[in-house]
Amino acid sequence: MTIEELDQIAESTRAEYDKYDHEINVCMGTGCLSQHSDNLKDALAKVVETQGKNVFVRRTGCMGLCAAGPLVLVDPEEVLYQHVNASNAEAVVASLGGEPIAALQCDLREHFDEQVHVVLENSGHIDPEKIDDYIARDGYQALLTALSDMTPKGVIRQITESGLRGRGGGGYPTGLKWGTVAKAAGDLKYVICNGDEGDPGAFMDRSVLESDPQRVIEGMAIAAYAVGASKGYIYVRAEYPLAVSRLTNALRDARRRGLLGNNIGNTPFSFDVEIRLGAGAFVCGEETALIASIEGRRGTPKPRPPYPAMSGLWGRPTLINNVETFANIAPIIRKGGKWFASMGSERSKGTKVFALTGKITNTGLVEVPMGISLRKIIEGIGGGVPDGHTFKAVQTGGPSGGCLPAEMLDIGVSYDALLKVGSIMGSGGMIIMDDTSCMVNVARFFVEFTMTESCGKCIPCRAGTAQMHTLLSRICAGTGTMEDLELLEDLCITVKETSLCGLGQTSPNPVLSTLKYFRNEYIEHIVHKRCPAGVCNIEAPVEVLA
Repeated sequence: MTIEELDQIAESTRAEYDKYDHEINVCMGTGCLSQHSDNLKDALAKVVETQGKNVFVRRTGCMGLCAAGPLVLVDPEEVLYQHVNASNAEAVVASLGGEPIAALQCDLREHFDEQVHVVLENSGHIDPEKIDDYIARDGYQALLTALSDMTPKGVIRQITESGLRGRGGGGYPTGLKWGTVAKAAGDLKYVICNGDEGDPGAFMDRSVLESDPQRVIEGMAIAAYAVGASKGYIYVRAEYPLAVSRLTNALRDARRRGLLGNNIGNTPFSFDVEIRLGAGAFVCGEETALIASIEGRRGTPKPRPPYPAMSGLWGRPTLINNVETFANIAPIIRKGGKWFASMGSERSKGTKVFALTGKITNTGLVEVPMGISLRKIIEGIGGGVPDGHTFKAVQTGGPSGGCLPAEMLDIGVSYDALLKVGSIMGSGGMIIMDDTSCMVNVARFFVEFTMTESCGKCIPCRAGTAQMHTLLSRICAGTGTMEDLELLEDLCITVKETSLCGLGQTSPNPVLSTLKYFRNEYIEHIVHKRCPAGVCNIEAPVEVLA
């Protein structure tokens, strides 16, 4: 496959779609499929065929606004319909070229105007199971350009100039990591895509893999060329069957088009990718545990150094980035590192995909420039807290993150800013809580999650999280004491400072942040035997009259 051949495929695919008067794009991501959007697509196709309309009905991936699904996007008018079902098919087709259906039209301008799509640039416009749709929107241009016009060092220079930091949670500079692997000695190197997304309420990586799998594969191939790798693995949770299915299809099509395999782009560069399924262990999101799982061993972390960049998969130099990181690579190579660095804040460049969940009106995926305030995300794009309730807290970073109160809503979302106030960026989960949430119970929920997911290899995490959970359970039950609270704080510091891997080191974050910002709720439970939110089942003490 050459650039000229790629251009011919892109032009012929665009010409084929230009023959149609309209395109009806139906979201068939997991969220909309759960609401039978597959039946909706079939109904639309049947109406189009029966009426002889010159209309193309396309399956697409996630369009972002999951709360309003199933979603239908009509092009070229760019009319978005929400809560569409199969019974609306005739009305949707009849509206083409005329007035939109007011009862179905979705016009949440603030939700979309504040977003900048880089990772999600193909959202709602391509069929994730057709490689030619991806090619028609500049897919694989970056890879073939890199192979024909750039040196590996030149690719790394662009990634470094972009300021891209790892989107898996740690925020390590991507260009620096790539440069380390490239310099590592070894005739065999690996590239691993970490798709082991296990945070409660997080679905960013799953949606990208379901909706645009080819861009992740292209990003991996560019990375492999840059660092000198010849083999790649995508590690995906087995609980993501749709993502696995579409990835499998995408890998097969990429090989058929000569974009994976031997001598890609008629160059000496060869690279191929395999899928490895994870069994749902949260700890396998940690690099060394993930590597152990791919090797067929129990997924437990090990001390570093050596780091995977020097000695990783089967003792070879290994580059590990997560799904969203790889999804940023192709647009950076196409448009340049300076273009990407022009977005975001001083030390957090580009955009970030977040999964908005919890007590929020517009549940779903959003992609925003780094540095945007939490208030704009939650109240503007997210539509605020529904049902007349008031905002209480937002947790960023999943079970490893912290809970931030209303007075923190005006901080800019960046790696450093969130870390400074006791939370982390994480992979992009953002859970909203309102006045019906008990923050002590929230802390207990996340500690229970990390306790259950602990691999048990190190005592601070294995025993520490269990004791933290016991203390939090006492407080929630109204039997805790001020001594328990003091012990809980001391225990959090010990677990944070002595655990082997990131799971244990960050597990106290929900507790420490709620103690910092919502200590009054702990006091209410302990001293007054009362849960302010009415969530915890505390039996009020019986007063004995003298």
